[in-house]
Amino acid sequence: MLRARNIGVGCFTAFIGAPSGAMIGVLVAKIVGAARKCVPVEGLPACDWWTYALIGGIVGSISLPALVLLRLRRGKATPRSTT
Repeated sequence: MLRARNIGVGCFTAFIGAPSGAMIGVLVAKIVGAARKCVPVEGLPACDWWTYALIGGIVGSISLPALVLLRLRRGKATPRSTT
């Protein structure tokens, strides 16, 4: 049962991590494009945005599930004493 939960959580977070990582990648592309003084084609967010979006999507689809599964593996934290 635990394995099925981890697979479900991992697949769902990979599905969510890919577009969020791609959006961060496009933000990086806009910053790099501004530093390079690159003027993007009309209607595109930045120069070479697809490269940054692809790399960001791959990083996001790997890092978000890894972080979530690592947190789930740790289990519940022990409660701190209030004294």
